Amino acid sequence: MSAADTARTTADILLEIEAVLFRPDEPFTFTSGRKSPVYVDCRKIISFPRARAKLMDLAVERLCEAVGYESIDVIAGGETAGIPFAAWIAERLGLPMVYVRKKPKGFGRNAQIEGVFSEGARAVLVEDLATDGGSKLAFVEALRTAGAQVAHSFVVFHYGIFPEGIAKLKAEGVELHGLCTWHDALGAAEAAGYLSGEGLAQVRAFLSDPEGWQARQG
Repeated sequence: MSAADTARTTADILLEIEAVLFRPDEPFTFTSGRKSPVYVDCRKIISFPRARAKLMDLAVERLCEAVGYESIDVIAGGETAGIPFAAWIAERLGLPMVYVRKKPKGFGRNAQIEGVFSEGARAVLVEDLATDGGSKLAFVEALRTAGAQVAHSFVVFHYGIFPEGIAKLKAEGVELHGLCTWHDALGAAEAAGYLSGEGLAQVRAFLSDPEGWQARQG
């Protein structure tokens, strides 16, 4: 399947299970304080077996094309949302899986990584989505400190509107792979009649200039 077809299929699935939401008249407020007329909740995917099976099939196809069929030794899930996706991808690829905590657990072995891999293992970091890529860097650092090589990260959904985040990852030698972006989701939503008129214009304004849109919200 082409990248465009993969993006459209992913966007259609996320819209169908109501994991992608548009609310231009009453913007969402994130924990950072940032406001947004759009919101995506990839955690919903875990409750839809047929949808998640298709998305994970697409994930494996994307990873094999981008990274290689014999160039991955271990799949690493980022706590917490990345863990189920890492498990499903590892199962399909017949690879071991580990997961990475946001910080050492503070007792017992004080482990930050659960599971085992060999020194120098080539790991792919998996999370549900990427906004500016900040959380990825912390997970990558933990994996590298534990002896893994990390040159690739995978997400189901990539915001696609914060290029500085991608630049930070690239500067650390990490390439980000995803199935679809907000631009793909907006195209699917417009085609399905989810958005039109002023609401569509507001979302487009946000996606083209998220910082400017945020400033105009006051």
